[in-house]
Amino acid sequence: GARVEKEHLQYVRERAGRILDDLPIGEEFDWVDLVSKELTAMTLATLFDFPFEERRKLTHWSDIITNQPGHGPVESWDQKIKEVFECFAVFSTLREERLKSEPGIDLISMLVHNPSTRDMEPIAYQGNVILLIVGGNDTTRNTISGSVFALNQNPDQYDKLRAHPELIPSMVSETIRWQTPLSHMSRVATRDVEFGGKTIEKGDRVVMWYVSGDRDETKLDRPNDYIIDRVRPREHLSFGFGIHRCVGNRVAEMQLAIIWEEIMKRFPEIRIVGEPIRTYSNFVHGFETMPVVIPARVRGG
Repeated sequence: GARVEKEHLQYVRERAGRILDDLPIGEEFDWVDLVSKELTAMTLATLFDFPFEERRKLTHWSDIITNQPGHGPVESWDQKIKEVFECFAVFSTLREERLKSEPGIDLISMLVHNPSTRDMEPIAYQGNVILLIVGGNDTTRNTISGSVFALNQNPDQYDKLRAHPELIPSMVSETIRWQTPLSHMSRVATRDVEFGGKTIEKGDRVVMWYVSGDRDETKLDRPNDYIIDRVRPREHLSFGFGIHRCVGNRVAEMQLAIIWEEIMKRFPEIRIVGEPIRTYSNFVHGFETMPVVIPARVRGG
């Protein structure tokens, strides 16, 4: 496990470095497209051992799944369903290939060779695949964008980060809270519950607004403020809680910390130069585009 993690993280660091080294200096570009999408696609492709040159398919499928007609790449319900089944077909083929080969260190290989998941029904396998694609895509992508947005909105915090790069892990956690890349989830009550002076009846659908819980003034000091050196920055609800806690939370935190370590080595500032376009969604809380300029490289970097 530790060796696998180390290998994956080394890949992420190397590939993140390459993406950042290719960015233009002094010219406007879209941070979401060239960095946020590219880094998450690259990490997911590595974790799945998915054909690297086709990694943007993973970004595309994530957008197909989370959007409705007229938004993102979704034109109609028919096209959405057709492309979801194309995604299923690709991952069915990958499952067959991995079953015939020696167990590898990628997530698909682990699913098909582990005794507890090897015989899962196709629908359960595809459900897990979708969870990993969307869970590994939108969330980290929008936190990478969200960190640039938050630091631009709070230049005092950006100054603090430049002066104390050791705050990167704390800044990452504060961004995950402040951004809350998924706004809500819903669950169905399995029994009657009294909660907050209200009765939730068995069968009722309950919506949990993470984006609200992450700004709870009864639990957090100055919840609407972005403070990268909070005392306990990991005490947020963006990863869910209890048995429904995010399976990839450690990967997300490490990926974001690595990216920011590599950014700080290279660029003293990433400057937003226009109004970002937000994702049209009540579920995914993120950015479609974010125009930025990197004024200069770190001297000697």
